[in-house]
Amino acid sequence: MQTWLVTGGAGFIGGNFVLEAVAAGRRIVNLDALTYAGNLDTVSSLDGHPDHVFVQGDIGDRALVSRLLAEHRPAAVVNFAAESHVDRSIDGPAAFVHTNVVGTLALLEAVRDHWKSLQSDAQASFRFLHVSTDEVYGSLGDSGKFSETTAYAPNSPYSASKAASDHLVRAFHHTYGLPTLTTNCSNNYGPYQFPEKLVPLMIAKAIAGEALPVYGDGRNVRDWLYVGDHCEAIRTVLERGRVGETYNVGGDAERQNIEVVRTICALLDRRRPRQDGKPRESQIGYVKDRPGHDRRYAIDASKLKSELGWKPAHSFEQGMADTVDWYLGHQDWVRRVLDGSYRLERIGQEA
Repeated sequence: MQTWLVTGGAGFIGGNFVLEAVAAGRRIVNLDALTYAGNLDTVSSLDGHPDHVFVQGDIGDRALVSRLLAEHRPAAVVNFAAESHVDRSIDGPAAFVHTNVVGTLALLEAVRDHWKSLQSDAQASFRFLHVSTDEVYGSLGDSGKFSETTAYAPNSPYSASKAASDHLVRAFHHTYGLPTLTTNCSNNYGPYQFPEKLVPLMIAKAIAGEALPVYGDGRNVRDWLYVGDHCEAIRTVLERGRVGETYNVGGDAERQNIEVVRTICALLDRRRPRQDGKPRESQIGYVKDRPGHDRRYAIDASKLKSELGWKPAHSFEQGMADTVDWYLGHQDWVRRVLDGSYRLERIGQEA
């Protein structure tokens, strides 16, 4: 049985990845600092499972990471650990540099030293996969898509910190020979997403009968990717991707933010109508746009499709319906996540 060290494995994407990897027969050592967005409830179904080892800790703790590498000798390290919310990066960019840049550097150094100590066959098969975002590419106009050769042009403290971490991963491959892989994904949605992000935030507020705050004119465009499809793409790249390469992961589902919110409203109207009979679209309101709000992202995932045969299994409509159903069926999880430190406000509106 192959062991993988997964960092950030109690977060949204990392948690989904861990659940699916264990179900597929992998042994996972799960390292997570359990900051506000990390939640052990996400992987609670693995409590006591012999193939899931949880360790609370920081990727910047080189001694801890080195110990885990020596003790468990993973065949791969998958790095999900990151501060990831653009609004929070506007309010407090230092935390993003600390985790996404300094933390990733410390992780890379520990992994490099471990990799160098391996026998030649283990060195050859070892992989370090870094999970990143399409936001490093900046903003698009009305046409075109981001490809793996698009120049980086980050516009928020979050995307700047992720761009820096991507460059460090590339540098460790070209300088030290570390067998790295990088994935840059579009906007994820699905089960276990922290309720500050657009989709779970709108679901929670709509159910509560509150105003649904949409930034600016609501016409910012994102490519929406169901988290299960993203996890499958990561496994595909990890197992068959070319060392040193970057692969873009997209959902083929460009939608304006206002379209996403209206879709959620319509799904909830069918599943849980308001008592007064009004459509939930009546709750939509527009708020001041956040600084540096990129207008459009779109991913060209043709490299991943042509080289490795991956494509998303969920349409936007099916993925969004499944997501709404999951949140309606897991309101206890939502309540436990919202412990009072986050109250569904829109942050990041002031420069």
